[in-house]
Amino acid sequence: AEAAIIAGLVKAPSRYSPTADVDAAVGRASVVLRLMKEQGRIAPDVTVDPSAVKLKEEAGQNSVRYFTDWALPQLDMLLPETSEPIEVWTTLDPKMQEAATKAVDANAPDGAQGALVSLDRDGGVLAMVGGTDYVTSNYNRATSAVRQPGSAWKLFVYMAALEAGYTPDDKVVDEAVTIDGWSPQNANRKYSGEIDVRTAFAYSKNTIAAKLGSEVGFGTVASMARRFGISTPVSTNPSMVLGTSEVRVIDMTQAFAAVSAGGTSVEPFGIRKVTTTSGEVLYEHKSVQGKMLVPPYVAAGITDLLQTTVATGTGRAAQIGRPVAGKTGTTSSNKDGWFLGFSSGITTGVWMGRDDAKRVAGLSGGHAPARAFHDYMAVAVKGRPVEQFETELKLPEWQLEPDDEYLQGDPDEYYYVDEYGNVVYPDTRGPGANGDEPLYEDGSGVGDPAYGPGPAPAYAPAPAPQGPAAATDD
Repeated sequence: AEAAIIAGLVKAPSRYSPTADVDAAVGRASVVLRLMKEQGRIAPDVTVDPSAVKLKEEAGQNSVRYFTDWALPQLDMLLPETSEPIEVWTTLDPKMQEAATKAVDANAPDGAQGALVSLDRDGGVLAMVGGTDYVTSNYNRATSAVRQPGSAWKLFVYMAALEAGYTPDDKVVDEAVTIDGWSPQNANRKYSGEIDVRTAFAYSKNTIAAKLGSEVGFGTVASMARRFGISTPVSTNPSMVLGTSEVRVIDMTQAFAAVSAGGTSVEPFGIRKVTTTSGEVLYEHKSVQGKMLVPPYVAAGITDLLQTTVATGTGRAAQIGRPVAGKTGTTSSNKDGWFLGFSSGITTGVWMGRDDAKRVAGLSGGHAPARAFHDYMAVAVKGRPVEQFETELKLPEWQLEPDDEYLQGDPDEYYYVDEYGNVVYPDTRGPGANGDEPLYEDGSGVGDPAYGPGPAPAYAPAPAPQGPAAATDD
């Protein structure tokens, strides 16, 4: 009877495994025994009862099944028709998978589930945990569940703001704000007044996210999320900036992986190669250059903000003794907790919460999920070189101050547009009292009545600053 159950696994291991579905396993074993009798492999009068087989109880099932349930069905799309036995080479790292399972199990609050996805820099899935116990529930929360991301969604809000011209050092005001009748509150119900963008992100200020989202446009934020791989419906209501649109763990992890890759797209995959047992290659994953999703200065700016969040902000529990960039997320009533981040080329997303979306006492992204991230990543990055992040803002011309622009090229080619929309060439000597007023394109001076009154703009650059400075966490 035991042999019949094992033989029955061959047709569909994930469906007929006794650890996944006892009834299905017994039913399939009965089919095996019937066919053996029909084909004369065993005597017709032999009586075997697969349902009498006693299964060894397991406290848990190797969580690799969450990965194989996700990856192996993809073979139907990847492979040509073949009747030969095959060997499948996957991206999964057994040691990382074990570390991921332990990290989720050790940190998930009582009664809560946990999920984790970890991607290598090429998109290969290094580890995947879809729940705390595969035997109890084989539902894959890493790839199938949709949950609100909370403040982890601010990744897209701030990238949209950076692309629109903000920098981490720009000043913003943390104060009460109302947008279309909606008045967001900060987690501590307090306001900090004037702070910089970096601090607003690190301490996850809801009011600042609302202001930035309103300024750049909620549709623009939604478009940014789509750009970075969010495949679920996205709302454009004002509250969307706080992560009210539901997302998948794997999609959010993919988005953070794209930031880690300097703003270029990353596609998660689980199967590297498939061969026949004779060695013929039937399929091999081809690495392709990712599509540039945002300019490099946006990727550098958001990495600066993410790094500060872990260094001094809400994600301090995720520190692992080397550079880490990441973001926490907590939804209302502590229903969901998130931490997503990257270090040394590995990007990992962690979610925790209840399947019924009820409150989990004390759950927040900066605690259990961040600790699970820490426990897993401490193992995952071991043996990898320490990598510093690229956070220097190499701004586009339109965003540079005049003196910075002056340093970018030939001063004779420098010009600006005045308040009347006229192009001015500052280095051309004009007819002013000192012979140094700048000229317009047609050769007239700034004081010409035809072009409006007013003193000559201050066009001369200050003595030699060093250009755009690298942002730091200090």
